[in-house]
Amino acid sequence: MRQTAGMSPMEIGQVRTVLTGRVRPYTRPGSTSAIDKAPRTGAVAVGPLGLEGDEQADLRVHGGQDKAVHCYPWSHYAHWRTTLPAAASAVLRQPGAFGENFSMEGVTEGEACIADRWQVGTALLEVSQGRQPCWKLNERFGVPDMARRLQESTRSGWYLRVLQPGEVRAGDAVRLLARPWPEWTLARLLGLIADRNCDPGVLAEVLRLPLPPSWQRLFARRLENGQVEDWTSRLQGARRD
Repeated sequence: MRQTAGMSPMEIGQVRTVLTGRVRPYTRPGSTSAIDKAPRTGAVAVGPLGLEGDEQADLRVHGGQDKAVHCYPWSHYAHWRTTLPAAASAVLRQPGAFGENFSMEGVTEGEACIADRWQVGTALLEVSQGRQPCWKLNERFGVPDMARRLQESTRSGWYLRVLQPGEVRAGDAVRLLARPWPEWTLARLLGLIADRNCDPGVLAEVLRLPLPPSWQRLFARRLENGQVEDWTSRLQGARRD
Protein backbone atom coordinates (compact mmCIF):
# COMPACT_ATOMS: atom_id res chain seq x y z
CA MET A 1 0.00 0.00 0.00
CA ARG A 2 1.36 3.40 -0.96
CA GLN A 3 -0.17 6.51 0.55
CA THR A 4 0.97 10.02 -0.21
CA ALA A 5 0.26 13.35 1.42
CA GLY A 6 -3.12 14.69 0.45
CA MET A 7 -4.88 11.31 0.45
CA SER A 8 -7.63 10.55 2.95
CA PRO A 9 -6.27 9.43 6.33
CA MET A 10 -6.56 5.71 7.05
CA GLU A 11 -7.05 4.44 10.60
CA ILE A 12 -4.52 1.68 11.24
CA GLY A 13 -4.52 1.31 15.00
CA GLN A 14 -4.92 2.92 18.38
CA VAL A 15 -2.84 4.18 21.27
CA ARG A 16 -3.97 1.87 24.06
CA THR A 17 -2.05 3.64 26.83
CA VAL A 18 0.12 6.77 27.10
CA LEU A 19 3.00 6.44 29.57
CA THR A 20 5.75 8.68 30.94
CA GLY A 21 8.51 8.28 33.53
CA ARG A 22 11.16 10.19 35.45
CA VAL A 23 14.85 9.34 35.76
CA ARG A 24 15.59 7.26 38.87
CA PRO A 25 18.55 5.25 40.20
CA TYR A 26 18.73 1.89 38.45
CA THR A 27 20.09 -1.55 39.28
CA ARG A 28 23.84 -0.98 39.05
CA PRO A 29 25.82 1.48 41.17
CA GLY A 30 25.86 4.86 39.44
CA SER A 31 23.29 3.88 36.81
CA THR A 32 19.99 5.66 36.22
CA SER A 33 16.99 5.04 33.99
CA ALA A 34 13.49 6.26 33.17
CA ILE A 35 12.39 2.87 31.83
CA ASP A 36 9.80 2.51 34.60
CA LYS A 37 6.89 4.45 33.12
CA ALA A 38 3.36 4.96 34.43
CA PRO A 39 0.07 5.43 32.55
CA ARG A 40 -1.24 8.96 32.05
CA THR A 41 -4.86 10.03 32.03
CA GLY A 42 -6.27 12.89 30.01
CA ALA A 43 -4.46 14.90 27.37
CA VAL A 44 -0.64 14.86 27.38
CA ALA A 45 1.32 17.45 25.43
CA VAL A 46 3.89 16.14 22.96
CA GLY A 47 6.65 18.30 21.49
CA PRO A 48 9.88 17.85 19.51
CA LEU A 49 11.64 16.11 22.42
CA GLY A 50 8.73 13.92 23.49
CA LEU A 51 5.89 13.79 25.98
CA GLU A 52 5.41 16.30 28.76
CA GLY A 53 6.61 14.71 32.00
CA ASP A 54 8.82 12.10 30.33
CA GLU A 55 12.59 11.89 30.80
CA GLN A 56 15.60 9.91 29.51
CA ALA A 57 18.67 9.08 31.54
CA ASP A 58 21.44 8.77 28.95
CA LEU A 59 20.89 11.37 26.25
CA ARG A 60 23.78 9.98 24.20
CA VAL A 61 21.64 7.03 23.16
CA HIS A 62 18.10 7.87 24.30
CA GLY A 63 15.76 10.74 23.58
CA GLY A 64 16.32 13.53 21.09
CA GLN A 65 14.19 14.46 18.11
CA ASP A 66 14.61 11.10 16.34
CA LYS A 67 13.60 9.18 19.49
CA ALA A 68 10.95 11.50 20.89
CA VAL A 69 8.25 8.84 21.43
CA HIS A 70 8.80 5.12 21.94
CA CYS A 71 6.07 2.73 20.74
CA TYR A 72 5.60 -0.90 21.69
CA PRO A 73 2.78 -3.23 20.56
CA TRP A 74 0.57 -4.58 23.33
CA SER A 75 0.04 -7.75 21.26
CA HIS A 76 3.71 -8.73 21.79
CA TYR A 77 3.13 -9.16 25.51
CA ALA A 78 1.38 -12.48 24.90
CA HIS A 79 4.48 -13.79 23.09
CA TRP A 80 6.79 -12.81 25.93
CA ARG A 81 4.52 -14.28 28.59
CA THR A 82 4.80 -17.68 26.91
CA THR A 83 8.54 -17.59 26.17
CA LEU A 84 10.07 -15.96 29.26
CA PRO A 85 10.64 -17.57 32.66
CA ALA A 86 7.66 -17.35 35.00
CA ALA A 87 9.52 -14.90 37.25
CA ALA A 88 9.53 -12.33 34.44
CA SER A 89 5.77 -12.40 34.00
CA ALA A 90 5.15 -9.87 36.78
CA VAL A 91 6.71 -7.15 34.63
CA LEU A 92 4.30 -8.01 31.82
CA ARG A 93 1.05 -7.53 33.71
CA GLN A 94 0.46 -4.06 32.34
CA PRO A 95 1.82 -1.76 29.59
CA GLY A 96 5.18 -0.10 30.21
CA ALA A 97 7.32 -3.21 30.63
CA PHE A 98 9.59 -2.13 27.78
CA GLY A 99 9.74 1.56 28.68
CA GLU A 100 7.29 2.53 25.96
CA ASN A 101 5.43 5.84 25.76
CA PHE A 102 2.69 4.49 23.51
CA SER A 103 1.27 1.01 24.07
CA MET A 104 -0.01 0.24 20.59
CA GLU A 105 -3.03 -1.70 19.37
CA GLY A 106 -3.25 -2.85 15.75
CA VAL A 107 0.24 -1.81 14.62
CA THR A 108 3.45 -3.84 14.89
CA GLU A 109 6.93 -3.63 13.38
CA GLY A 110 5.59 -5.67 10.48
CA GLU A 111 2.97 -3.06 9.63
CA ALA A 112 4.81 0.20 10.41
CA CYS A 113 7.17 1.47 7.69
CA ILE A 114 10.06 3.87 7.83
CA ALA A 115 8.91 7.49 7.35
CA ASP A 116 5.21 6.70 7.85
CA ARG A 117 3.36 9.85 8.86
CA TRP A 118 0.69 9.50 11.53
CA GLN A 119 -1.94 11.73 13.05
CA VAL A 120 -2.42 10.91 16.72
CA GLY A 121 -4.67 13.28 18.63
CA THR A 122 -3.66 16.73 17.44
CA ALA A 123 -0.01 15.76 16.85
CA LEU A 124 1.66 14.90 13.54
CA LEU A 125 4.24 12.14 14.01
CA GLU A 126 6.69 10.27 11.79
CA VAL A 127 8.16 6.79 12.18
CA SER A 128 11.90 7.45 12.49
CA GLN A 129 13.59 4.13 13.36
CA GLY A 130 13.32 0.83 15.17
CA ARG A 131 14.58 0.38 18.69
CA GLN A 132 17.91 -1.27 19.35
CA PRO A 133 17.47 -2.72 22.84
CA CYS A 134 20.05 -2.33 25.60
CA TRP A 135 21.19 -4.17 28.72
CA LYS A 136 18.76 -2.39 31.03
CA LEU A 137 16.05 -4.74 29.79
CA ASN A 138 18.11 -7.71 31.00
CA GLU A 139 17.91 -6.45 34.55
CA ARG A 140 14.35 -5.18 34.35
CA PHE A 141 13.13 -8.67 33.42
CA GLY A 142 15.72 -10.65 35.35
CA VAL A 143 16.65 -12.42 32.10
CA PRO A 144 20.40 -12.13 31.29
CA ASP A 145 19.90 -12.12 27.51
CA MET A 146 16.59 -10.24 27.29
CA ALA A 147 18.00 -7.47 25.09
CA ARG A 148 19.40 -10.03 22.67
CA ARG A 149 16.11 -11.92 22.62
CA LEU A 150 14.27 -8.72 21.79
CA GLN A 151 16.69 -7.87 18.99
CA GLU A 152 16.64 -11.34 17.43
CA SER A 153 12.83 -11.47 17.51
CA THR A 154 12.50 -8.01 15.85
CA ARG A 155 9.80 -7.37 18.49
CA SER A 156 11.78 -4.42 19.79
CA GLY A 157 9.43 -1.48 19.20
CA TRP A 158 10.17 1.76 17.40
CA TYR A 159 10.46 5.52 17.70
CA LEU A 160 8.55 8.50 16.39
CA ARG A 161 9.70 12.04 15.72
CA VAL A 162 7.28 14.92 16.22
CA LEU A 163 6.61 16.97 13.09
CA GLN A 164 3.81 19.01 14.63
CA PRO A 165 3.36 19.31 18.40
CA GLY A 166 -0.03 18.64 19.89
CA GLU A 167 -1.85 16.61 22.52
CA VAL A 168 -2.36 12.86 22.72
CA ARG A 169 -4.34 10.64 25.05
CA ALA A 170 -5.13 6.99 25.64
CA GLY A 171 -7.65 5.74 23.11
CA ASP A 172 -6.55 8.06 20.30
CA ALA A 173 -6.74 6.56 16.83
CA VAL A 174 -3.56 6.24 14.75
CA ARG A 175 -4.33 7.63 11.30
CA LEU A 176 -1.90 6.97 8.47
CA LEU A 177 -1.42 10.10 6.37
CA ALA A 178 1.51 9.05 4.16
CA ARG A 179 3.55 5.93 3.48
CA PRO A 180 6.36 6.76 1.04
CA TRP A 181 8.33 3.50 1.63
CA PRO A 182 5.76 0.67 1.92
CA GLU A 183 8.32 -2.01 1.04
CA TRP A 184 10.52 -1.06 4.02
CA THR A 185 8.79 -2.16 7.18
CA LEU A 186 10.55 -1.74 10.48
CA ALA A 187 10.60 -5.53 10.85
CA ARG A 188 12.57 -5.77 7.61
CA LEU A 189 15.10 -3.15 8.72
CA LEU A 190 15.44 -4.61 12.20
CA GLY A 191 15.91 -8.02 10.60
CA LEU A 192 18.86 -6.73 8.58
CA ILE A 193 20.51 -5.58 11.79
CA ALA A 194 19.78 -8.75 13.77
CA ASP A 195 20.75 -11.08 10.90
CA ARG A 196 24.11 -9.33 10.46
CA ASN A 197 23.34 -8.61 6.82
CA CYS A 198 26.28 -7.07 4.96
CA ASP A 199 25.08 -7.58 1.39
CA PRO A 200 26.36 -4.54 -0.57
CA GLY A 201 23.31 -4.35 -2.82
CA VAL A 202 20.88 -4.42 0.08
CA LEU A 203 22.89 -1.91 2.10
CA ALA A 204 23.11 0.50 -0.84
CA GLU A 205 19.33 0.34 -1.15
CA VAL A 206 18.86 0.92 2.57
CA LEU A 207 21.12 3.96 2.49
CA ARG A 208 18.74 5.64 0.05
CA LEU A 209 16.04 5.64 2.74
CA PRO A 210 15.42 8.68 5.00
CA LEU A 211 17.27 7.15 7.94
CA PRO A 212 18.25 8.99 11.13
CA PRO A 213 22.00 9.71 11.49
CA SER A 214 22.64 6.76 13.81
CA TRP A 215 21.22 4.25 11.31
CA GLN A 216 22.94 6.00 8.41
CA ARG A 217 26.26 5.44 10.18
CA LEU A 218 25.44 1.83 11.06
CA PHE A 219 24.58 0.75 7.52
CA ALA A 220 27.28 2.92 5.91
CA ARG A 221 29.97 1.25 8.05
CA ARG A 222 28.70 -2.19 7.14
CA LEU A 223 28.82 -1.26 3.47
CA GLU A 224 32.30 0.21 3.78
CA ASN A 225 33.87 -2.48 5.96
CA GLY A 226 31.79 -5.55 5.22
CA GLN A 227 31.63 -6.17 8.96
CA VAL A 228 28.98 -6.03 11.66
CA GLU A 229 29.22 -3.59 14.55
CA ASP A 230 30.06 -4.86 18.06
CA TRP A 231 26.89 -5.16 20.16
CA THR A 232 28.54 -6.24 23.42
CA SER A 233 28.36 -2.93 25.27
CA ARG A 234 24.77 -2.23 24.23
CA LEU A 235 23.41 -5.71 24.96
CA GLN A 236 25.41 -6.45 28.11
CA GLY A 237 26.57 -3.09 29.46
CA ALA A 238 29.86 -2.25 31.10
CA ARG A 239 29.70 -3.15 34.76
CA ARG A 240 31.01 -0.61 37.28
CA ASP A 241 30.70 -2.76 40.40
